Amino acid sequence: MLHLFKPAEHKPQLPAERIDPEYKKLRLQVFLGIFIGYAAYYFVRKNFSFSIKDLQDNLGYTKAQLGFAMSALSIAYGLSKFFMGNVSDRSNARYFLATGLILSSLTMIFMGFFSFATSSVAVMFGLLFINGWVQGMGWPASGRVVVHWYSIKERGTAMSIWNLAHNVGGFLVGPLTIWGVELFADWQARLYFPGMIAILVAFVSILLVRDTPQSCGLPPIEEYNNDYPKTYDASQEKEFTAKEIFLKYVLNNKMLWFIAIANAFVYLVRNGIINWAPTFLQEAKHFSASEAAWSASFYELAAIPGTILCGVLSDKVFKGRRAPVTIIYMALTFLAAFVYWQAPGENVWVINIALWSIGFLIYGPVMLIGVQALDLVPKKAAGTAAGLTGLFGYFIGDLLANAALGSIVDKSGWSASFELILGACILAIVFTAMTWNKEKDFLRLK
Repeated sequence: MLHLFKPAEHKPQLPAERIDPEYKKLRLQVFLGIFIGYAAYYFVRKNFSFSIKDLQDNLGYTKAQLGFAMSALSIAYGLSKFFMGNVSDRSNARYFLATGLILSSLTMIFMGFFSFATSSVAVMFGLLFINGWVQGMGWPASGRVVVHWYSIKERGTAMSIWNLAHNVGGFLVGPLTIWGVELFADWQARLYFPGMIAILVAFVSILLVRDTPQSCGLPPIEEYNNDYPKTYDASQEKEFTAKEIFLKYVLNNKMLWFIAIANAFVYLVRNGIINWAPTFLQEAKHFSASEAAWSASFYELAAIPGTILCGVLSDKVFKGRRAPVTIIYMALTFLAAFVYWQAPGENVWVINIALWSIGFLIYGPVMLIGVQALDLVPKKAAGTAAGLTGLFGYFIGDLLANAALGSIVDKSGWSASFELILGACILAIVFTAMTWNKEKDFLRLK
């Protein structure tokens, strides 16, 4: 492993009177760093979906072809989130996060600047695969930071706020693509301009993020907050080997497998809606390109209050249990998706409210499944555990949302795709319910 990525070494502990003010300052600083850093990952993950209509109109690609190309990002991201998550567990999050963002940005800049990069489905597939792989460096690094700087009793709320980086990034990518086209008078700016902005953000994140409290002369977060899960012991402060992480803490954990399968269906709903929203709104609901871009962007913005409410409910009302809130949110998502599908095109506000309601709801389960994964393993295995759920979410759920839905729409129309999305809501509820009775024992504190 490159020296740059080695976990930051522990420093001698600061004097007692400096610990509390330094902890408070650095917790806010590192949280801001992973928030803006991860938000910028979305600038160069979702901008391709805003180019679909342009690629169809200017280069003659079909939805099935473009869905297949987008599936490369899902395949690579799902695999990378698992395997690079394991690398992240043994890396310095400060540099790991920023490096992935810079490499992802360079990939999309290349795709936008060089006509060869969009000359065939195979080339786009290859570039999006590379992009997806380096995208997998973002979530695990952020998860490593959260579990080291926030203890289990506050993690649901902390993660619900951090998870809004998905939505802030997803919201801003639409305006960035519009701004890029206006600045450069070039539809390909939808691909390269967000990448330029993301590189700048990567360097800001390096300035803000720190790896662990111990690397800053502070005690472990469990000691600072006096918040020890029942499975905690001091040996968990050492770095684990890859074998220990995989075999001892992750692959034999039945609860992780249940939530990983549920995550596949949650991601099918989440990305099946938003990845195709600009195209669906233009073709099925007769929105203009600009109207569709803004509607899709507000889908992400609507998630902010919904995700925070979800985290607070799981921490305060359900005492750290995640499954009940996930099930409630997915049931309401089913209803909102049905209205979004069935509302007549002239009812613009009904369509938008239904779409934004899905945004309000769906990111709660996305966040809570990630929190469950972090809760169920020692913090030195957090990236791998979250990577397992991400593997199912992206390798299965997002793959279906891109390649399968694109093919279904081409062959059978938009209604068939919504039948699949609604079925996914039901299956997400079923697999989450399998954790209902056992979750409390896993989350019991000392």
